[in-house]
Amino acid sequence: MGNPYINSELFLFLQDLRANNNREWFNENKKRYLSVLRDPLLMMIEDFGPILHSISPHFTAIPKASGGSLFRIYRDLRFSANKDPYKTHAGIHFRHAAGKDAHAPGYYLHLEPENVFIALGIWHPEMVVLKRIRNSIVSDPEAWTSIIHDPAFSDTYRLEGESLRRAPKGYDADHPLIEDLRRKDFAGVCRMNQDDALKPDFLEILADTWRTGNRFMRYLTEIGGHPY
Repeated sequence: MGNPYINSELFLFLQDLRANNNREWFNENKKRYLSVLRDPLLMMIEDFGPILHSISPHFTAIPKASGGSLFRIYRDLRFSANKDPYKTHAGIHFRHAAGKDAHAPGYYLHLEPENVFIALGIWHPEMVVLKRIRNSIVSDPEAWTSIIHDPAFSDTYRLEGESLRRAPKGYDADHPLIEDLRRKDFAGVCRMNQDDALKPDFLEILADTWRTGNRFMRYLTEIGGHPY
């Protein structure tokens, strides 16, 4: 028995969309998109709200088709060389209540054929927050390393995202933690598979996995000046 939010039809739809990424096909399959992807995931977001608040009361689960926790399937083509109009994955971001967009601290779920993962942390933080994180790593390296090398975290997550090629301006290129200081994203990623996403207790799996990153999230959130 699967769960009421995610089933194989969601992944089949995304596979078909990948092969037919055009407005005519999407419009012909709009009802399918609504029934197997958008509406079930909005229900999932709503039902996950109380569980999310048990992890931290300061993160939000907003079940809205636009401006909520579910990312829109429509791609922003203004600055992209890729003119495919639709994303071929579904993304859910439970961001901090003080944040206004995807750059806020948050918990993320990515659903894509053969590419399912969950993440936590901050993606492309604004410069003032990025500088605070780097300064904190320099001023108290033991606090940072104790978090990322804690087996509860390191056995579950890998730090991923973009990094600078060189040391950021004002930081020692020979610093022992220069790899972390060069980071532009501070995100822990846990790779999963489609079968995990189909399990009936998937909401509990999400919550338990995200709880293992509580110290990491508290560190990043409080550095940004927000409560955890």
